[in-house]
Amino acid sequence: MSMSDPLADMLTRIRNAQVAGHKTVAVPHSRLKSDVARILKAEGYIADYATEGGTPKMLTVYLKYAAGLEPVIRGLKRESRGGLRKYCNVTEIPKVLGGLGVAILSTSAGIMTGRDARQKNIGGEVLCSVW
Repeated sequence: MSMSDPLADMLTRIRNAQVAGHKTVAVPHSRLKSDVARILKAEGYIADYATEGGTPKMLTVYLKYAAGLEPVIRGLKRESRGGLRKYCNVTEIPKVLGGLGVAILSTSAGIMTGRDARQKNIGGEVLCSVW
C-alpha cells in the first residue's frame, strides 16, 4: 500500500513512539525526512538520527527525554498537506508558541527553520510545527 503523505507518517511515528516510551523509531528514508530530522537535532528536539542501509533504506531517529521520563517534543503538527498547501512569504512565517517552538519550511534554498528563513528573507511552504 502506498503512503500518501510520508512526512505526516514520520511525525506520527515519532509521536506514537514517545507516548510508548521508546528510545528509537525507524521510518523509511527520504531526503526530506532526513532534512527534517537534521533540523530537529539542531534545535535540540531529538538526540540523534542515523541512516541505515539495506532494502529499504531506513532512517532511525533517537528520541530525547527530559529528566529521563518526559518527552522533549511536546507537540508535532503537520501544517501543509496534500489537500491544503500552506505557503507564506517572509512576513507571514508563523511563530510557534510566540517563538518558543519551531516552524519548519521548505524554501527555494532548502529545508530550514522559520527563523533562518526570516534571516535569509525568503518564504516557502510551511511543512510542520514543533514545540
